[in-house]
Amino acid sequence: MMKKEMPVYLFTGFLESGKTSFIQESLESDEFNSKDQTTLLLCCEEGEVEYEPEKFAEGKVYIEVIEEESDFNMLHLGRLENKYHPDRIVVEWNGMWLLDTMYGNMPPHWITYQEMFFAYSPTFLTYNQNMRNLVFDKLKSAEMVVFNRFSKLYDKMAFHKVVRTANRNSQIMYEYERDNVEFDDIEDPLPFDINADIVEVKDLDYAYWYRDINEEPLKWDGKTVKVKGRTLVGGGLPKNSMVLGRHVMTCCVEDIQFAGLVAVWDPEKIKQVVHGDWAIVQFTVKHEMHEAYGEDGPVLHIETFEPCPGLEDDVATF
Repeated sequence: MMKKEMPVYLFTGFLESGKTSFIQESLESDEFNSKDQTTLLLCCEEGEVEYEPEKFAEGKVYIEVIEEESDFNMLHLGRLENKYHPDRIVVEWNGMWLLDTMYGNMPPHWITYQEMFFAYSPTFLTYNQNMRNLVFDKLKSAEMVVFNRFSKLYDKMAFHKVVRTANRNSQIMYEYERDNVEFDDIEDPLPFDINADIVEVKDLDYAYWYRDINEEPLKWDGKTVKVKGRTLVGGGLPKNSMVLGRHVMTCCVEDIQFAGLVAVWDPEKIKQVVHGDWAIVQFTVKHEMHEAYGEDGPVLHIETFEPCPGLEDDVATF
């Protein structure tokens, strides 16, 4: 029998980031914690600030501590749901655990309604430098990023760039003190002119172009583009199709993967293309159905194809 959708509110961040304080304040609010709702609060780490349940609003709140990452599994979570019969779940996630653990082990009917990342501003850039994979992991899907204990002396752009490398859609908020907050309004111009007759993507900008065309494919429909990439042929593709792309590193060496798009051309010309070779290709983008995607997507209609030497460092980064 299908279970009713269970809303999950997820709060991530490292120690001293302000997660516990924010959740405490939320549960003290009648608007968030009304008396006709039951909340199951899953605490996945023990911070310096402890919850004060006596201050919660009238809604029922049950707190369960999950000490080991392995305990965050579907069987255990299902038992907790059956025990408390909550109307929603609030998760204070351990900053040292990867979010894949959570998303891979939640019951199928648990749906994330909101995800917020909290950061202690004085140490955030150091954390990003030393534990970039863990920071990126928390930023990549956050809808809201809150930098608490921010200072007018800090360079906002440094914080902004870290967030935007991982996530172009999250809101960013700088909290100077309790009632003094400021939303990020820095614009992120693309490193190429999308309105040019021919959009020329420089070698250093491939990762930005690939991300943008995947996030907003309709924006690129009808655009003529020139880019250098590697060609992949065969592999069950139609005779008039190949893949043009490059390896991209989003966060760290472990996540390097080939990032390519389907390109179509004269089948006789594709026969002459050597698998894995490099080329400077000019094409027109059409947002259309292709069997390699299984749905509508950006298909590159090749106009010119010039074989060229490969790049010494074939991995594109942000």
